[in-house]
Amino acid sequence: MAATLVERGTDRATTRRRRPAATRVSWSSLLYVAPALAFFVVFVVVPIVQSVRISFYDWDGISVATPAGLSNYAAVFADADLRQALGHSVVLLFFYAALPVLVGLLLAGAMSRIRIHGLTVFRAVLFLPQILSSVVVAVAWRGLLAEDGPVNGFLRAVGLGGLARSWLGDFGTALPSIGLIGTWVEYGLCMVLFLAGIATIDRSLYEAARLDGAGAIREFTSITLPALRPQISIALILTITFALRNFDLIWNTTRGGPGTSTTVPSVFVYQDAFQDRALGQASALAVVLTVLILVVVGIVQLALRERKGAAS
Repeated sequence: MAATLVERGTDRATTRRRRPAATRVSWSSLLYVAPALAFFVVFVVVPIVQSVRISFYDWDGISVATPAGLSNYAAVFADADLRQALGHSVVLLFFYAALPVLVGLLLAGAMSRIRIHGLTVFRAVLFLPQILSSVVVAVAWRGLLAEDGPVNGFLRAVGLGGLARSWLGDFGTALPSIGLIGTWVEYGLCMVLFLAGIATIDRSLYEAARLDGAGAIREFTSITLPALRPQISIALILTITFALRNFDLIWNTTRGGPGTSTTVPSVFVYQDAFQDRALGQASALAVVLTVLILVVVGIVQLALRERKGAAS
C-alpha cells in the first residue's frame, strides 16, 4: 500500500514537472508562426473587417462617411448590369474550371503512360502559363488576337480569312476568347496536381487491370480517376476561385468591353471604388463576391465528399 502511494506521488510530481515543459514547447512553437500570423492578420483579416464596416457607409474616401444601413447591399442586388456580370462569371466557370480540369486529366493520363526522352521539359513548358504574370499573359494574348495579329494572319494564310476578326473586340467572341485564355493559364496547374496524384497510385493496380484485359481507357476510368478525387477537389477549388475573382486578365485585355460583354463583378468593384469613388458600394459588392466564392467552393467540397463516402 505504501509503495503504491509512493508510486502515485512520484507520477503526480513527474506530471507537474512535465506540464511546464509542454507549455514552453507550445509557446515556443507559436513564435515560429507568429510572423506569418501577424502578416495574415494585418494584410488579410484587418482589410476584410474594414471592408465589411465600410460597406454600411456612404463614403468617397475623402469626406466624412455617413451611415447607409443596407442600402449599398440593396443597390448591389438591384443592379441589372451586375446580374449580367454574374452571368459572365458563370460562363467563365466553364472555361476557367471545368475545361482546365478536363484538359489536365487528359494530359496527366497520357503522360503517365508515355515514357519519352525530354518529357520533364515538356511538362515544364505546359506549366509555364501558370507562373507568368497575368498582365504579361493579357498583353501577349491581346497582341495574338488583334485584328492584324498572328491568329488572324494564320487564318488568312490557310484560306480561312472569312473567320478573321478582332477576337477581343467582337461582341460575340470577346467572352469566349477571354475564357480560352483562362483555360490556357489554368490547365498547367491542374495537370501538375493530377500528375502528383497519379505518382502515388499503387502500380500493382494497373498490372492487375492489364491482366484482366483492361485497356487504357478502362484503367483511367476505373483506377486513375477515382484515385484523383482529392486532387480534382483541390483543382476545382483553385480554378473556381480564380474564375470568380478574376480581374487583371479581363481588365488588361478588354476592360469589360466591348460594351459590357465581358464585365465581371470584380470590374464593378474597381470602377465603384477608384472611378466613381463609391467605396461603400464597392465594399458591399466585394463582401457579396467573397461570400459567393465561399458558398460555391463549399458546395464543391460537399459534393465531392459525398461522392467519396458513397464510393466507400
